[in-house]
Parts: sequence; C-alpha cells; structure tokens
Amino acid sequence: MLKRAIPTVILLASGSVAAQAADSHGFLEDSKATLSMRTLYFNSDNRDGAAEPSKTEETAQGFVLRYESGFTQGTVGFGLDAQALLGVTLDSGAGRHVGSGMIPSDGDGAADSWSSFGPTAKMRLAKTELRYGTLLPKLPILLSNDARVLPQSFTGTQITSKDIDGLTLTGGLLEQAVGRASTDRTGLSVAGATRDSNKFYFAGGDYEVTKNLKAQYYFAQLEDFYNQNFLGLVHMLPLDGGSSITTDLRYFRTTSSGANSSAAGRAAGYRVSGYTDDNDGEIDNSTWAAMVTYTNGGHAVALGYQQVGDGSNFVQPNQGSLPDKGAGGGSVYLPTDRMIQSFTRAGEQTRFGQYTYDFAALGVPGLKASIAYLKGTGIKAQDSGDQSEWERDMTLDYVIQSGTFKNVGFSLRNGQSNTEAGRDVDQSRFIINYAISLL
Repeated sequence: MLKRAIPTVILLASGSVAAQAADSHGFLEDSKATLSMRTLYFNSDNRDGAAEPSKTEETAQGFVLRYESGFTQGTVGFGLDAQALLGVTLDSGAGRHVGSGMIPSDGDGAADSWSSFGPTAKMRLAKTELRYGTLLPKLPILLSNDARVLPQSFTGTQITSKDIDGLTLTGGLLEQAVGRASTDRTGLSVAGATRDSNKFYFAGGDYEVTKNLKAQYYFAQLEDFYNQNFLGLVHMLPLDGGSSITTDLRYFRTTSSGANSSAAGRAAGYRVSGYTDDNDGEIDNSTWAAMVTYTNGGHAVALGYQQVGDGSNFVQPNQGSLPDKGAGGGSVYLPTDRMIQSFTRAGEQTRFGQYTYDFAALGVPGLKASIAYLKGTGIKAQDSGDQSEWERDMTLDYVIQSGTFKNVGFSLRNGQSNTEAGRDVDQSRFIINYAISLL
C-alpha cells in the first residue's frame, strides 16, 4: 500500500510541471546561514522506582550551524543545505551523569564534547520539493526531538508537494537516525527492541478544508515492527471579542508487521517493551486523543482526554534500547507528551488540563507562563492490578524584545511525576536560546 502511495505523491507533483516555480534569485543569492546556541542546565532527581535513587545534574552548551542555499534558476531548481552540530559539556561529574539523554557517556562519566555533520541535497519542481540527506521531520507519524541541547535528526528521502491548493502531500523513506546525545547513526527501532530497521516508509497529507478546518491522514511502516495509520482533525471556531475555541482530535491505529508479527522474530529482538497480551512483545494498539482549547486575550485554557488501547503501549520510533546509549530520546505526536512522561502505556486513560497566560496582554510582550496537570489511570501491568500516574509541569518563558540582546530567550521549567509504573521524578531545567543570522 505505502510503496504505491509514494509514487502517487510524485505523480501529483508532476501534473503541475506547467505551473510557474516560486520566485528564485539563485543558488547563492537566496542562501542563508544561522548559528543557534542553547545553554541547558538539567537537574533530574530520580527518587525511587525500579532502579536505585539517583540524581542527574549537568549543564551543556549546544551550537547548531545551519546553511540553506537557494535554488538554481530554471524549471527544475537544485540546492544544498547542511547542518553542523557541536555539544560541549560545561558541568557534570562522577555520580551526576546518570542518563539525561543530553550528553554522551565516556567511560563512567560524560564526554567533553560531541559533534555531527549532515548535508541535504534538494530539488524543486513547481511547488514540489525533494530532499535527500539529513532531515528533521515534524509529522504526526514522526517528530524530531529537540528537548535537549542538540536536535535528533534522521537520514533519508522526503518529498513534499503543495501543487494542489490547500493540500500538502508528504512521503518518503528514512533509513537512519542520529540521537540528540550521539555522534553515530543507528537504524530505527521501538522502545524495548534490541534490533533495528533501515526502512521507515511514510506518506500522507494535510488538507485545509476551510480556513478554520484542517484534516490529516498519514500512513507509516517501520519494517519488521509495525504499520501505523493516523487520522487528525483540527478546527478553530472564532468567537466574539477576539476569543476562539480550538478542537484537536487525533487517532492512531498501530499493528505488528514483519518480524514483530512472529514469535521467532520477537525472540530475536524485534519486540516492544511494556505490557502486551500474553507478555509476547507484539505491537497492537489503538490510541485516540481529544483536546479543546479556549483562548481569550492573554488567557488560554486547554482540557483533554486520551485513551491508549490495552494490547500494547503506543509506539513510534525510539532508539533508546539500542547499544548506542546516546540514541535514546524520542517524541510522540500526542498532547500528553510532556516534560517527563508521555502517558502512552497500555490501557492508560489520561485526563489533563493546562492554563497559559501571555503577559503581552498586560504590556509585557515576550513573557509567558503555563501550568499543566495530567492524571493517567488504568495502566495495564503484567503481574499486578491496574496502575496510575500523574505529572505537574510549570513553565516560564521570556524573550528579550529589543536592545543588544534582542531575541535572546530564557526558559525555566519544573516538573514532578509520580508513577506506580516506574520511577518518581522531580525535574528542573533552565534554558537560554539565542540565534545569530550569518547570511
């Protein structure tokens, strides 16, 4: 199914050959380069649970240099992008580098520095763009994680077409990943698996039904692990006085594929961690989530509910169980993917709420604060009754609006998680972000 879907995207794009390409001045003329810098202090107190109590406390500096060329002139344009990543350990030490997912390990402690480089070739025809090389996907079926000093990246091919008004079609094949705390490429996997795959096929689209209604469908296949279908619907209802109500609905259906479908394959390492029927490690999950957000002036209140099926945990690519320990750290496209937990355990039913205030309404632009609370119940456990967990997160963000340090951003985050299915955690982060335009 999917292998037929990707050529369909290309065919639809080629139907727009007669359309005029977007204005282009040239490969060098439209080039730009940016140096982004992030300083992150990470403090995580893992108080109890399956492992001994431990505390991670360390600080790192990240540098991300990105170059984006323009496209050569003509019906078909060609270009080249590249990113160079460098992480530097500012503070760590014996007993404090326990696995933050931020700094690679070197022996018993933290590495002094780590780096990677990734080029991306690109080609454009009308409003269709083909990219090959390093990718940072932001799709419902795969999200590049950027929760530490350096972003997670992937290697492969992606084609995106906007030749049909209101419709964005995307498809591709990913083969490798570079973790946010690693310099090495690995295959793609799921949590708990010791084997990987070099084939992650995906295709789908976003359709603007009206200016206030967007519908989404995506299909993904991680070879030898799972097939996943996603349906999404986002609607914004404007109200009097500048207020609005946004409704966000998401549904995933994920089933085993290839080696994960057989007992022999799962025994060889193609299995998922957590609760599964018969404790066999086979992927079988349906998950849906609904969130409603009311916005009025500087106020935003969000309420939601999420239900994870009880056949297995919800899955998307996560390389955390592979031998490269820096490969871990993944995101999932669910409203419960938070600072500490993601609330994606088999059978879990999560109710959540969040309040955000933008102080621009009080004459302080750039300052925002939020607090969120999530409560998950009904978690399936192999050898005990149902379990529960909760998390409380608070954030305070400020971006300087003018002067010498304009656009420097500061973030203070604090989270507390209590769970019967793992470890209780208190976590704090302090982040400084700054970007400089070089071209």
